[in-house]
Amino acid sequence: MTPDDHARAAADLLQAEVTGQQIGLLTLRHPEMGMDDAYKVQNAIYRAKLTQGRRVIGWKIGLTSKAMQYALNIDIPDSGILFDDMAFATGATVPAGRFIQPRIEAEIAFVMKSALGGENITRDDVIAATDYVAPSIEILDTRIQRADPDTGKARTVFDTISDNAANAGIVLGAERHAVDAFDLRWVGAITSRNGEVEETGLGAGVLNDPIESVVWLARRMAQYGQSIEPGQVILSGSFIRPVECPSGTQIHADFGAFGSVDINFA
Repeated sequence: MTPDDHARAAADLLQAEVTGQQIGLLTLRHPEMGMDDAYKVQNAIYRAKLTQGRRVIGWKIGLTSKAMQYALNIDIPDSGILFDDMAFATGATVPAGRFIQPRIEAEIAFVMKSALGGENITRDDVIAATDYVAPSIEILDTRIQRADPDTGKARTVFDTISDNAANAGIVLGAERHAVDAFDLRWVGAITSRNGEVEETGLGAGVLNDPIESVVWLARRMAQYGQSIEPGQVILSGSFIRPVECPSGTQIHADFGAFGSVDINFA
């Protein structure tokens, strides 16, 4: 893909977000598309949003579970950018029409107290840089069709990364914990939709340990000359399958002693 191709794809995705009208698969438009192309499209969206006055509040890590990696035939996670207009308070209601096809995932969030960057970041570095961890929900959306209606071809990881790793929102629970207060591998959530349990999972589903997920992110960002800044939120990756959230959905994620998170969709 050319720089013009990257810019055009980013503009189309930004327009889809505004209009609520999904675009076709970028991988059909550009069969030659690769991982670097996908992140260049995402970076073009990042630059456009900064120009619009948006502020980066953190990063999300996706495709951390083996099940999702097998489904997309990849062996690495992906990442996306959290902007200030994506934050919702726990218990809030997402206005009707805000998202196209919203889904949610339950995750452990890391909030950083110091900068974190470099290709040689270690687990101890992540622990030292973390202010606290908290229960969270990530709201997913897709500005790209999940499958092409004519061919049936499903979107690929390159489509998803281009679309800011499908990120749309973040909901933090009220609880705050020291990063070593819990064995994060054993922190889990019972996620219910409209009072019925839909998904359960444990933190170990995230690269065996959510801390390792943050290590991966810091190292990947270093390859692009980026670093995690103090105060930023890191969504470490979901340990449940995405839960569809059509209009009228009420979501409750019960993390037990770790806390809980709620979000509603008008």
